[in-house]
Formats: sequence, structure tokens, C-alpha cells
Amino acid sequence: MPTDETPAPTALELLRRVPYGRLATSMRALPFLAVARHVVCDGRILLRMHSGFGYHEACDGSVVAYGADNYNAAAPDHGGSGSGSGSGDLWSVQFTGPAEIVHPCPEQAELFGAAPLRANGEPFAPAYLRIDPHFATEHTLDFDASQLVRHAA
Repeated sequence: MPTDETPAPTALELLRRVPYGRLATSMRALPFLAVARHVVCDGRILLRMHSGFGYHEACDGSVVAYGADNYNAAAPDHGGSGSGSGSGDLWSVQFTGPAEIVHPCPEQAELFGAAPLRANGEPFAPAYLRIDPHFATEHTLDFDASQLVRHAA
């Protein structure tokens, strides 16, 4: 947890702590969300997604939103395990900016790690987008050590 001496992490720093997020835009006048693998490179967000859905083409040249969080990685256990942020706090970040189809250099493509084998039962075929984030927002949920983790039944 940041103290007065430690600045809060920026949205891009938080994004580096999780590998996947969700891309949002519209295609044929309908909104859609798509899961994408991301890496942060030179202040921009590079995405790898399955090309078979055509989402990358719908995003090319458009303003999109991309968001990620640590909600699944971190139950507020107050012991710091699993959150990637050194605390039991939950966070989410959202970015908005123009996207374009790119062809990453081999060094950039390697940053993504192994690709999935299949997407919805078909062989995974990667497509890459770059988002130039113009706006970013961060949201956090801070938990007190006295709070219990409870799940709805």
C-alpha cells in the first residue's frame, strides 16, 4: 500500500502486474468485449488477440477502451498473497485511445509468452493491436484487516 513517501502506482504500472484484460469497442453498431493478452511497451499498450473473430479489424483506426484488474488474482486476504501489489487491495485500470493493427518485432512478440492453442475450438491465430492511451482511470478497493472475506451463497 502506498505511504506518503511512496507514490501510488500509475495505471500503466498496475497494468504490468496482470497479463490479461478486456478490450471494448463496437462492431457493426453493437458493443463487444474481448479478452486480450497485453504488454506495456514505450508507454503504449500492445495487445495480442485471436484474429478469427475479426475484433482487431473493427478496432483498427478506432478509439477503444481497454481495462484490466486484479480481482481474480487477489482475494482481499489481508496478507498480501496473490495480489501482485503487495497488499490485499483490489484495483482496476481503464485506458481509452486510438488503436491500430501492428506487427510486433520478434523481441516484442516474445514478451507475450506462449499463445493459447485454441480460441473457441479453432486454432489460435494471433493479431496484434497497439493502443496509444490518451485517458486512464484507476479505481481501488481498500480493505481493513478486520474485514472478513465472504462470498454470496
